[in-house]
Amino acid sequence: MEFFCYHRDRPGSAALRRELLEEHWYYMDRFPGMIARGPTFQGARPTGSVHVLDLPDPAAARAFAFSEPGYQAGVYRDVLLRRWRNELGRTMWEFPGGRDGGDRWLVLGFGSGGPVGVTGPRDELVACGPLLSDDGEA
Repeated sequence: MEFFCYHRDRPGSAALRRELLEEHWYYMDRFPGMIARGPTFQGARPTGSVHVLDLPDPAAARAFAFSEPGYQAGVYRDVLLRRWRNELGRTMWEFPGGRDGGDRWLVLGFGSGGPVGVTGPRDELVACGPLLSDDGEA
């Protein structure tokens, strides 16, 4: 099962985040089913961490999200954890690169009904997929 996990930083936690960086990376390296991962930013300021990964079940996803060292130490103000489907069928390490330079964007859309289809060049997308209900059906 694929899951999308977004840890959003608590205001004023940047120093603690930096202090735990090595421990965070060590923790992440324990999960070989990683599809995409990385920090989010507003300008040069970190605002959180996104992790998209394949895990056996929802209990394993919750354990991943809430055992993360930054979460345990209070770096994050909240966690968004949802089932996800990898629409591109690849990992970020297989990303063809798209255009050179420029920013990449994290876009989350919430609503009812089915997922919106992807338009435009797929080689510009690092990862893409719908956030799903717990049963993965909606």
